[in-house]
Formats: sequence, structure tokens, C-alpha cells
Amino acid sequence: MTDNGNDGRQTTHQAFERIYTTGDLRPDQKAEVLIEALPWLEEFAGQRVVIKYGGHAMIDEHLKACFAQDVVFLRQVGMHPVVVHGGGPQISAMLRDLGIESEFKAGLRVTTKQIMRVVRMILTGSVSRELIGLINTHGPLAVGLSGEDGSLFAAKRYRPVIDGIATDIGLVGEVTEVDPSSVESLIDGDRIPVISSIAPNAEDATQVFNVNADLAAAALAVALHSRKLVILTDVEGLYSDWPDRDSLISSIGVDRLRQMIPTLESGMVPKMRACIRALDGGVPQAHVIDGRRPHSLLNEVFTSDGIGTMVVPGDGLTLRRGKRSPVT
Repeated sequence: MTDNGNDGRQTTHQAFERIYTTGDLRPDQKAEVLIEALPWLEEFAGQRVVIKYGGHAMIDEHLKACFAQDVVFLRQVGMHPVVVHGGGPQISAMLRDLGIESEFKAGLRVTTKQIMRVVRMILTGSVSRELIGLINTHGPLAVGLSGEDGSLFAAKRYRPVIDGIATDIGLVGEVTEVDPSSVESLIDGDRIPVISSIAPNAEDATQVFNVNADLAAAALAVALHSRKLVILTDVEGLYSDWPDRDSLISSIGVDRLRQMIPTLESGMVPKMRACIRALDGGVPQAHVIDGRRPHSLLNEVFTSDGIGTMVVPGDGLTLRRGKRSPVT
């Protein structure tokens, strides 16, 4: 594909971004981009895709708008996107304003009763409403739910193992049960479900847990028999030998990923655990992509190479720069 009178080749990734952000492609160039996307449009038509919305894409105004456009695009071409979100940056900002210190262990927020009230308020009353509004500028498409609604999620208290010891981190839960009927109803009505990551205690519905949005999205992807799980984050993907940037992984088998978990930075652990949970539950692919890039979601779904790191069955590993590690 040529670039406006330029003989250089441009990537489909760049073309997607330019279609949406500048509109400066000629009609024939726009057609080329759509034709290249055609095999993926055919493959994913009617399929469900669970997307975990997070990271910088939640706080940058341009990236927020790009994400909403991407989700609407998926729906308009016949896919069924389902969005699960956290709200870490917004929760931290509110806690700072209230003079409450944030503490993290094993990549998860230590959640007291006081902090849980803030979590609940921010996720369902702020983040969810903003995203629904952005999507609905394109039509009456998005409907919000929390993990409490319709008994969508049920959770048990989660105690991460740190230095060999199960550690209490407060009102933090891990999703143990999913009743997707409320989400199924919205999908059947051609709506886009937007779900905030809180969940009632499976043993006491009056107690609510803060649940990791990556892991909640994985559990929902399994329950919905989703074609993909896509997790937006603030890094390019998973590296096999961080900080060597040439070690960015394009594709990794879930068995190899399991072996890597103990070596990963704490912030990446929940995301990789979510990918493993999705694959173990029958989701064919899970992806961790850089949400700092405009239209990263479309670039992942509708281009041959995709972006970020894809988790698939097996134990192979392929690097982004074309290097392949031996299978062990």
C-alpha cells in the first residue's frame, strides 16, 4: 500500500490509525485497508470478544475516544464485544484526594472497607458511566453492569502467596462463579455490555469484593465461550528477557507461560494469570496489547501480524523481531 504519493510501503496498523485520526488516505487506500481486513471480518463475524479496558487508555482523552470507536466498529461489523473494566488510576487519584494511602501486594490493591467504598463508587459511578457515554455517542449501544448485577460474578476472598506465605490483602476476591445470563441477554439485544469488576462474596452476598479486572474478564470470556480475550495495558506486551526490548514476545504457548509466571514483574502477573485462565477454560487465544497506541484493538483483531503478545495452546515461543526460541 502506498502512502499519498509516496513510494514507501505503510503498514495496515498505520493505515487503521490514519483512517480514524486524520482521514487523509485516498479512497483507494482506504479500500485496500478494508480488503486486507476482509479475512478477519469473515472469521470473527458473530464471534464474542471479551476486552479488558485499562491502563493509559482509561485516562488519556484521545485514547478513550479511540477505544470507544474501536468497540463500536467491532459491533458494527458483526462481532459481539464485551468490555470489562477496572479503574486503578481513578481509584488511586480519589484515594490521594481523600488522604488515603494506596498499598499493593502481588500486583493487587490492598482493600480495606473504607477503600472498598471508594472502589465501588469509582467503578460503577464514574468509570463505567464515562465509557458508556463515549460508546453511546455513536448510538444507543452500551449498557452498564457491575459484577453484582444479576449475580453475574461470585467471588471468594483471595490471599496471594508472597514469599511462600498466603497473605491477607483485605476485601480482594477472585471470581469463582459466573452467571452470564444477564450479559447474554444484552448480546442477544445487540447491545455492548460494559462491566465493572466488583463481585459479591459467594458465601455472603452482602459483602462485596474488589476483583482484579484482568481475571474477571478471563472468567467471563470462558463463560461466554469467547473467541478471544484481549487485555489492554501500558506495555508493548510480554518480554522473554526484560529489559531487552528485542525480546518482545509475539506468540507464546500457555504451557511455556505457566513456567514464566514466577519470574515476572508483579504488575504483569495478574494479566498473565488471566490469559492462562482463559486458555485453560477453552478460549482459543488471549492477547495482551499496548493500549497507549490509538486503535490498538482494531490493529490486533484485523491485521495479520497483530500487536502485543498472543497466548495460544502449547509451549512454543516466537519473538516479535522474527526470532524463534526452541521448543522445550
